[in-house]
Amino acid sequence: MNPAIILFTCFAWLSCLSHAAATHGSSQFEKPKYLWFDAEANFERFSHKDSIRYYLDKTKETGFSHIVVDVRPIYGQVLYKRTKRMQPISHMRGNSVDRQWDYLKFFIKEARKRKLKVIASATIFPAGNPSTREGLAYEDSTWASKTVIEWTPDGLKDIKDDKTKVAAFLNPSLPEVQDYALECIREIVSGYDIDGFALDYCRYPDVQSDFSETSRRQFESYIGEKVPSFPADIFQWNGKERIDGPYAKKWFEFRSKVIHDFIQKARTAIKAIKPRVQVELWSPSWYGGLYENGQNWADKSYDPSMEYHWAGKGYSQTGFADLLDVFLLGTYLKVVYGLDNPESIEYGIARAKRLTKGSCSLFGTIMATINRVDLPDAVAVCLEQTDGLMVFDIVHVIEQNTWNELKRGIERAEQHP
Repeated sequence: MNPAIILFTCFAWLSCLSHAAATHGSSQFEKPKYLWFDAEANFERFSHKDSIRYYLDKTKETGFSHIVVDVRPIYGQVLYKRTKRMQPISHMRGNSVDRQWDYLKFFIKEARKRKLKVIASATIFPAGNPSTREGLAYEDSTWASKTVIEWTPDGLKDIKDDKTKVAAFLNPSLPEVQDYALECIREIVSGYDIDGFALDYCRYPDVQSDFSETSRRQFESYIGEKVPSFPADIFQWNGKERIDGPYAKKWFEFRSKVIHDFIQKARTAIKAIKPRVQVELWSPSWYGGLYENGQNWADKSYDPSMEYHWAGKGYSQTGFADLLDVFLLGTYLKVVYGLDNPESIEYGIARAKRLTKGSCSLFGTIMATINRVDLPDAVAVCLEQTDGLMVFDIVHVIEQNTWNELKRGIERAEQHP
């Protein structure tokens, strides 16, 4: 080859590298960084377009690459316009907002101007707030009879009447409840230019649910036999202490299978419409307690019965890590460092890696109020030790003015890819 051509080619190649470094810095090493925009906490604040624009600017300046826009809070109603069946939400905790514009569409339009990617999020099974008696389960007779029945130390009760609970959940095992949730997912994915869909509250509320007659029949069909004494054969109460019965392990497995199968349906629905849209889910990092919610975020090859007394051999097959593109691991913990400390962010991340076995991308997520003092450390650890970061919630960042701390943590992590 002509030496002049070789010299020109090398010069051009070096120039390209120099230009890339100058314009993008270490972008080839940068990981996704999400900031969550909760619907309920920001209901009034983001009723103004100027406020959305302002805080998207702050989001971009701080170093985030994605926003998570919550468009279906625990009330079961929605904050988007392109819907045939979902009910719009216009009031919440005494605040009324009458938007004449499409909340999600506006967020997407403004995010694109700033080169921010958009994840839409929806709570899946909640349908109201028991403390205020607002929401779908209280305002629409179609759903009033489909909320979960709790087995409590005081007996059976409808969650709609339990003011100690954060949300009035619909029964996840009911086909009509699942179909309604899937309809919401399909509307959002087909109607809006989103990059991902995050499933939130995709679970049972706690171990006390659901003890309806419908769930009893479904469970008996699942195990192939009648339960002689329901719910006592699942577990009983001795005061506030739960005493598991002979069917407890299979019951926990059954509930986790319900959630697993719904996530599988959601993934199929999303990918059928837009294969590029990522399927995401948030769940706490404390795996050992999540059987109470029916959430098994581990890979199917992990056998929890080897570590946990509540798991039977079949429980492993309810693991849903392989159904996710991104698992948003809730490391909402005060302590940042300590691989030998089960209450640390580092430990939570290490455990999740061991249990998910690389079957999905894993993002460390933090709550900005918990790590107020060492926020840069928490941010850096999540970015350095996982595939990405999510910070919950922008309302905490605004109220405590922690933009600079977040930025320092992001910059520190990205200086050492």
